[in-house]
Amino acid sequence: MTVALALSGCGGSDNTATTAGNGSGLEKTTIKVGALPVPDPVSLYIANEKGFFKEEGLTVEPVTITGGAAAVPMIEGGQLDISMTNYVSTFVAASQGKKVKLVADMYQAAPNTFNIMVPKDSPIQTVADLKGKTVLVNNLKNIATLAVTTQLKVAGLTDKDVNFVEKPFPDMGNAIMSGQADAGWLTEPFITATQSQHGFRKLVDTMSGQTADLPIAGWMATEEWASKYPKTLAAFNRAISKAQQLASSDRKEIEAMLPKYTKIDAQTASVITLGTYPSELNANRLQKVADLMQEYGYLTSPLDVKSLIVTPASNG
Repeated sequence: MTVALALSGCGGSDNTATTAGNGSGLEKTTIKVGALPVPDPVSLYIANEKGFFKEEGLTVEPVTITGGAAAVPMIEGGQLDISMTNYVSTFVAASQGKKVKLVADMYQAAPNTFNIMVPKDSPIQTVADLKGKTVLVNNLKNIATLAVTTQLKVAGLTDKDVNFVEKPFPDMGNAIMSGQADAGWLTEPFITATQSQHGFRKLVDTMSGQTADLPIAGWMATEEWASKYPKTLAAFNRAISKAQQLASSDRKEIEAMLPKYTKIDAQTASVITLGTYPSELNANRLQKVADLMQEYGYLTSPLDVKSLIVTPASNG
């Protein structure tokens, strides 16, 4: 989901490599995969628990990441083989010449999955009222600020009309309550949490209009890693795709898994609003993100998303 991951350019050491000797034909049978403790990467945990990775001869070790600053050296140094990312970060990195590749899709926005929230007694009643106000986002110049900016445009404002301040999602509610900011761009489970704990109300759904059904997050690897371990990547991709299909067809699978790797309890898991879980990367859908980024100045020239997508190797 939506916490920015700045991306690195090249792969690193093979200190987690295991030579495939079990007949699976994989170049590497144990991999470390970075993920945030949010609903977006739920399929990683479903695939592990259901044995989908094991069926492929693959051992996947999830590694909890905190965001881009921590993820970059982990990718560069080889501590992570594959990592969760968001598409805005990925496309910015690619535009800067970083050798990163998208290997699988993860999460797509749905209505009320990314909202601007304000206290119930706030004088802010419309997006236009945000002029001159402080808005909390989890990362600057990323999916958060892009999503908010699209809504500002509808209200006749620009990103220069508000003061964006970085704050981790879990800290936004208390920061707004203490007067450090006027509004926050929140995702689940924090939308539900601030509503129940502080009585926050939705100002606007930022995944509407231009950003309706916007692709949010996916899995990435360095170009070098993807070319070095094609069969391992294909095995990962097949298992993740199977788990994505399960997540998209049975919400109960998601609800059962969230309390196991996030701080979302079962009660919250049953009521939060979730996005969708696509099972394959679609260049046309992802191109929408890159085109939107160019329109708002996040990219200085057109980016062909197809060039960033890895087609996994076949079995054998």
